[in-house]
Amino acid sequence: MLHRLKRHPFPVVAHFEHCLVLAYMLPRETLTPLLPPGLELDTFEEFGFVAIAMVQTKRLRPAFLPDAFGQDFFLTGYRIFARYTTPEGRSLRGLRILRSDTDKSLMAFSGNLLTHYNYRRAKVTLNVSPERIEVQIRTPHQEADLHVLADLTSMPAPLPAGSPFHDLKEARRYAGPLPYTFDYERETNSIIRIQGIRHDWLPVPVRVDVREVTFFDDARFRGVKPILANAFYVKNIPYRWERGVRSVLQPANVEKRRLVEVEE
Repeated sequence: MLHRLKRHPFPVVAHFEHCLVLAYMLPRETLTPLLPPGLELDTFEEFGFVAIAMVQTKRLRPAFLPDAFGQDFFLTGYRIFARYTTPEGRSLRGLRILRSDTDKSLMAFSGNLLTHYNYRRAKVTLNVSPERIEVQIRTPHQEADLHVLADLTSMPAPLPAGSPFHDLKEARRYAGPLPYTFDYERETNSIIRIQGIRHDWLPVPVRVDVREVTFFDDARFRGVKPILANAFYVKNIPYRWERGVRSVLQPANVEKRRLVEVEE
């Protein structure tokens, strides 16, 4: 059945040539309804975070295939920082993906076939120089248009004005990517967790000019002003995703989620 394919059925490897990550702070009550059963919001004080990751990806492929079979593409991912407690009682930090945009139709097709990452096709313009990176994303109905410029000449940069974090060390906890990505499989009421393994992940704070981000114009965020909490840049990162692991949710998790929905 189709839902079995979406469990990230085999390990995948890739190389991140450029990776720019923005993390926005939003109220707990805004983000909690966007999480499926089994996941809890990963919070700082009374706030949660949505990360926007912009990644120039090279040679993405099943781990058992050589480089020649890899796909090169640009990816923009919108993720909520979340926590999952395993049946054994381990608390894991990770990301719940809300939306993904890519400039390659093949990547959108294969990504939606094998994951729950919600890929859409978008027009991407990427300009990279030693001084700056400029990313422009155009989506079919302007639902996730994005325009960001990052200044590479002043790294490390201070935290953005209005950031809730006291220092860069504190901010790096929400610089993504976290060790796990979480999917929810409605057909079996299960959480699928995918472990990511990266090397040399040393994110550097960067000054950004965010000129457009229409994702937050959606009705889910109405009446809320997202605050840019941090912005980091990394490059030349080898990355690997392990095969997905499925865990059936316990009845207590399902009942707890229903109670939250009723209260809201």
